[in-house]
Amino acid sequence: MTPIRHWLPAIALLLTAALAHAAPDRQQAYGPDPAQRLDVYLPAQPHGAPILVMVHGGAWMFGRPDAPNVVDAKVAHWVRERGFVFVSVGYRLVPQVDVRAQAQDVARALAEVQRLAPDWHADADRLVLMGHSAGAHLVALLSADPSLATAQGARRWRGTVVLDSAALDTEGLMQHRHLRFYDRAFGADPALWRAVSPTARLAPGSLPMLLVCASERRDDSCGQSARFADRVRAAGGQATVLPQPLSHGEINAQLGTPSGYTQAVDRFIDGWAAPVR
Repeated sequence: MTPIRHWLPAIALLLTAALAHAAPDRQQAYGPDPAQRLDVYLPAQPHGAPILVMVHGGAWMFGRPDAPNVVDAKVAHWVRERGFVFVSVGYRLVPQVDVRAQAQDVARALAEVQRLAPDWHADADRLVLMGHSAGAHLVALLSADPSLATAQGARRWRGTVVLDSAALDTEGLMQHRHLRFYDRAFGADPALWRAVSPTARLAPGSLPMLLVCASERRDDSCGQSARFADRVRAAGGQATVLPQPLSHGEINAQLGTPSGYTQAVDRFIDGWAAPVR
């Protein structure tokens, strides 16, 4: 039998990780389904704080708003160090609903954050939206056509950080060879592909976007981000592509850790979440 002393380093590591995991200060429902919830992380002195709203990934079919790779480094940086209010959004998943309903969930969540911001001593007019993977697709969709969000009661926000989506041209993706999980997410209806395609839905008045892409991915994430940014700019909007030599998972988990990557995202957020004068 292995002496317990050999297990102590591993036990200590597990305890440290558990203690370091960020727990929300508040939870708020924005709909009747248990998945429709906001996890709210508050700084020590939130008076007039800007807001960062995060939408998790998970292939549109799984994922949680409280996952460590979604919240821990981001809360440590933006809440504890920089004094932001950070809100992680839960939403209903495929196959319970389709992707169009997921975008509506995110828009309703955004409207609820804007409504509740005064209760948190936060500034709803200094709000930046962020999403990773499937969540990146959803925030890009709402940012490409903000009428999808305003239809659910949300007001325009300052800008959006899109963390490594390869579904920005959903129609094009589904019409060519693709990974099988996209079929489970988007189905076989071309009308739905178009309805949830940020490229197809791009409208005048899109929100400013920072499109982060993982250059270590084997698919077309960076190429698709560049083409989408070109379309946004051609339509009169603002979009910047930020390639990073990271994997798809690292793009999410490492954001907020001390790095040039975090600094670049900070510059975008600070440029759009500055106080209104």
